[in-house]
Amino acid sequence: MDELKALIREVPDFPKPGINFYDITTLLKHPQGLRRTVDAMADEFRGIQADTVIGIEARGFIFAPALAYHMGAGFVPVRKPGKLPAECASISYDLEYGQDALQIHRDAIGEGHRVIIADDLLATGGTARAVVDLVRELGGEVVGLGFVVELEFLPGRKKLEGYDVRSLIKYQS
Repeated sequence: MDELKALIREVPDFPKPGINFYDITTLLKHPQGLRRTVDAMADEFRGIQADTVIGIEARGFIFAPALAYHMGAGFVPVRKPGKLPAECASISYDLEYGQDALQIHRDAIGEGHRVIIADDLLATGGTARAVVDLVRELGGEVVGLGFVVELEFLPGRKKLEGYDVRSLIKYQS
């Protein structure tokens, strides 16, 4: 994964001083980098049966549909409030610097559906944990979580204990 890691731009002091932002847009614009990333995510979940792959707004929308395509599964978006037109289940969760909320259509996940959650980054784990809780509220079973990048120096994995968490590129500091 070192060749993929080399395609990620590090932006110091964004969005605020002291934060090092890992910008995947430089990976996405690279045709082979994008292809290798999607293929590697699909390889991570090869052999796992899933009905649905959930993408978390917004960058999860880049990877989840491609992963769903590879797996022969459906794609479901989880969005910010007010973006989905039908009846929604909602959850509020804490961020490092405040609160946020997410929604999913109530009919998107059925009882016993096997779900993989995909996003670009695992950091503190709050967003991913909120989506896990939404899936469980709707009767689904989370069979895996996949991330392009994981910041191992943050406690994201701890919030997802008991779940199969996979990441392609890891940063330790």
